[in-house]
Amino acid sequence: MRQDFRYWLDIPVRWADMDPYGHVNNAKYFTYCESSRMGWFEAIELDGFREASQHGPALVTATCNFRRQVHHPATLDVGARASRIGSKSFQLEYELYHRGDGHLVADGSSVVVWVDYGSGQAIPLPDALKERIRHYEGLED
Repeated sequence: MRQDFRYWLDIPVRWADMDPYGHVNNAKYFTYCESSRMGWFEAIELDGFREASQHGPALVTATCNFRRQVHHPATLDVGARASRIGSKSFQLEYELYHRGDGHLVADGSSVVVWVDYGSGQAIPLPDALKERIRHYEGLED
């Protein structure tokens, strides 16, 4: 639900986001979620928790449920929030609302794993990062 999200990003729909059928191309929704995810990373200051330059986040899954068509011109409110924190990963959820009428147009989720880029292997999330996510989202331990 909308009130469960602390982080929001306004995204104007560009004419180039449209497909030949006159609505936003399905692939663009993943880009909108990506923009919201990057903004959420900035909001929690994720880069400050990298214990080594070769450690950091990697997206391993992404899903999107398309609820309503969107047409240009439009502005979307795109929310991101952490819904689960594991030992090596966390899950983010997204909701996308049409600014004009407030309808939910899409929702989805992704899993982000903390990775050692050199080895390509998942490694434990830094404890300080887990605490920061819990604090930012108001999650219980």
